[in-house]
Amino acid sequence: MSMSTYPVHGSGLGLRRSFLDAAAEQPPPQVDFWEVAPENWIGVGGRSGRQLRSMTEQFPFVCHGLSLSIGSPAPLDVDFVRRVKGFLDEHHIRAYTEHLSYCSDDGHLYDLMPIPFTEEAVRHVAERVRQVQDILERPIALENVSYYAAPGAELDEIDFVNAVLETASCGLHLDINNIYVNSINHGYDPLDFLSRLPGERIVYAHIAGHYVEAEDLRVDTHGADVIDPVWDLLDEAYNRFGVFPTLLERDFNIPPLGELVSEVAAIADLQARHREAGGKRSAHG
Repeated sequence: MSMSTYPVHGSGLGLRRSFLDAAAEQPPPQVDFWEVAPENWIGVGGRSGRQLRSMTEQFPFVCHGLSLSIGSPAPLDVDFVRRVKGFLDEHHIRAYTEHLSYCSDDGHLYDLMPIPFTEEAVRHVAERVRQVQDILERPIALENVSYYAAPGAELDEIDFVNAVLETASCGLHLDINNIYVNSINHGYDPLDFLSRLPGERIVYAHIAGHYVEAEDLRVDTHGADVIDPVWDLLDEAYNRFGVFPTLLERDFNIPPLGELVSEVAAIADLQARHREAGGKRSAHG
């Protein structure tokens, strides 16, 4: 994608109930766009519902879903997808993304499970993406996820992700932290993985912290500050693909809003440095 076609721009933050009051009363100017999970807000009324509506009327919002279960063998939950469509329409959501995983199989599994890296799974996911897009009447993007085992794999992770994106003809929700976590857990080069992704499909990106379980095991918790190697990987992604919208995720151990805004500002600073460097290269090119 180009700057003119991204659904949002700049640096964003995932909106959480723990700081909703502060964000609604005095929205931080450093946050260019916000993200919510529709499952957490569909049907919410009262004060929280009014606060959300006030914010979606003022600022660009995107949605990152939790329960679509795009890779599930169970039938697609069409009623759920229709409720999501209603929420996206009501709040003028700029983009809807989901995890390239599944979380249901004859019942909800309450976790994001890895899809087998197979050609059959590629075709299955692509068909479900087409179904979802038809119902939503808008394109969706899929996020590269963290995983801790790959049973029955016929393809490498990067080949599977690329095959799904190509076959489904959908966007990429690029998660920088997940690349780093997976590279530690599965012993691959994160820069090589990054270099093989289709940059033209990036819709926006996530950056987050994680938990160090062991020297060779990282857990994608979104419960800590972003570490330097993940910042470095984002830096390289901007080098390779140009600047794209990037959002900070924080789901656990959530600090005061001001501390989160400092990390959002760090995203903006990195983006500004790359735009300046790009301008200088153009001037001397």
